[in-house]
Amino acid sequence: MAFIDSPEAAFRLARTIISDIALYNRDKILSGIKNDNIFDLLEKELKEGLDLYRSRVSPEIDRKNNFYNRAIVDILIKRNGNIESGIW
Repeated sequence: MAFIDSPEAAFRLARTIISDIALYNRDKILSGIKNDNIFDLLEKELKEGLDLYRSRVSPEIDRKNNFYNRAIVDILIKRNGNIESGIW
């Protein structure tokens, strides 16, 4: 399988991976935001997602961009900004 070498496609892949993590881990996300430990609770899932992302995206695109982390912020954090939390 060829690596993804388009920034747009790499960003779409990152968002898809994080969307899947969000879909299947709703309770962990709610608890993690409320208790300010979302990255601890989702450590395994986020690592697996990053490994998948890096296995599909060209190393050059991965080095030049921060798509995976941007997707985490956009999908896991911003979309859940309505959850009460001590961090905001």
